[in-house]
Amino acid sequence: MGFLADALARVQPSATIAVTNKARELKAAGRDVIGLGAGEPDFDTPDNIKAAAIKAINEGKTKYTAVDGIPELKAAIVEKFKRENGLSYETSQITVGTGGKQVLYNALIATLNPGDEVIIPTPYWVSYPDMVLLAGGEPVIVEADKSTFKITPDALDAAITARTKWLIFNSPSNPSGAAYTEAELKALCEVLKKHPQVWIMTDDMYEHLVYDDFKFTTPAQVEPSLYERTLTVNGVSKAYAMTGWRIGYAAGPLALMKAMDMIQGQQTSGACSIAQWASVEALNGPQDFVHRNKAIFQNRRDLVVSMLNQANGITCPTPEGAFYVYPSCAGLLGRKSPGGKVMETDEDFVTELLEAEGVAVVHGSAFGLGPNFRISYAASEELLEEACTRIQRFAGSVS
Repeated sequence: MGFLADALARVQPSATIAVTNKARELKAAGRDVIGLGAGEPDFDTPDNIKAAAIKAINEGKTKYTAVDGIPELKAAIVEKFKRENGLSYETSQITVGTGGKQVLYNALIATLNPGDEVIIPTPYWVSYPDMVLLAGGEPVIVEADKSTFKITPDALDAAITARTKWLIFNSPSNPSGAAYTEAELKALCEVLKKHPQVWIMTDDMYEHLVYDDFKFTTPAQVEPSLYERTLTVNGVSKAYAMTGWRIGYAAGPLALMKAMDMIQGQQTSGACSIAQWASVEALNGPQDFVHRNKAIFQNRRDLVVSMLNQANGITCPTPEGAFYVYPSCAGLLGRKSPGGKVMETDEDFVTELLEAEGVAVVHGSAFGLGPNFRISYAASEELLEEACTRIQRFAGSVS
């Protein structure tokens, strides 16, 4: 259609949203479907956070806010970075947006010129490349080691050119759950120190979801010399089960934050006032919910990894964090599904799995690295056990 912008031809719809919508459609049509495609906790938002939102409503805190967030939330974010990450910021270096996605997009729109390159390690969150393209930049995909789902310092160094403007860094990772150790992160930072034109955009949304005593670290914390060219992005969605509240935030150099705020001021203005007050309570209030749910997620992870590794033709590494596993289905490709189709790709695999067993997962090629598939274990153990049993049955019936 000639009326639509040419830029739309460069991007694709979100594969994770597509899978979730397909599962909903099948359920509505009466199919018994287990949807494991959504990237959000199945827990409810904690009561103290909901109470803070209700209190804000009753006190009439329902007006427009400053574009970059209410002072109370920005102060809470400053304290969070100091308390949990050893990072010092002024409130003027903080911005609050309608979810982490808007914050990331604001940064790209504010900084990219045509031809600027953005390094994105695989497997990547589906939105990263498309956001770069919409902002006029060029994604440069760096393939991770398929056994660890992490990039090496040499691979990073080889991808950097004079036109590289950003590295987007996500640890723990969506979709793989892989997280970089402090030593691994330090080695990447040593490469970045050699290239002063490269800025670092860290997506730390899964910071609090790391397991087995793993120690989370973030680039500006590990290498203070990178502080002035690092945008540290986080939010309340995953740790506090607040995905629908839509609050993300970031800290970084003042000039960048002012530019991002200008973009947001012409786009959406301030995030929802009620959600901001709820987020103040999330960051400043009791944190026992976070630790309790992390233990539940770890038990779910262990169940899913164990059951998937018992399935014919599937191998599943144990992730360090987030609430995803990213198993390989390589052992099933080139073979016939129960429906008689020869599965040539991971997309074929997930399509046939949904058709035969009613389990909705996301194909790895959507994340830039396959043949794999992503399962979100943000579901009850009963549901996960049933889903994995169905996957085992499907894999066992492949010929």
